[in-house]
Amino acid sequence: MRNRLILAAAATLLTLSASANAQETVIIQQAPAPAPQTVVIPGEVRTYVMEQQVQSVPYEGDVLIGRVIDGPVELYPVDGYDGYSYTVVNERRVIVDPQTRAVVQILD
Repeated sequence: MRNRLILAAAATLLTLSASANAQETVIIQQAPAPAPQTVVIPGEVRTYVMEQQVQSVPYEGDVLIGRVIDGPVELYPVDGYDGYSYTVVNERRVIVDPQTRAVVQILD
């Protein structure tokens, strides 16, 4: 009887330690890039952005449509169009939503 009690206690202890170890494991998954959306940008906005002389800023991240440009990257307003801003990162001109800082279009 005593041996069975010891065996049951040992089995319980092993089960609890396995559960505790499983709780220490953390799995981090990167969110997939947002699906590109078709947005019609007024031609005047594209022309304005292409004509501006703004220095390119190095940016460590993927510059993709729908991605948020975070960090200290300065956004510049588009005159006459409050819904658009722009910047130049990694030698690429991008049109950005000023509210969300999400890339709307990449101009090459």
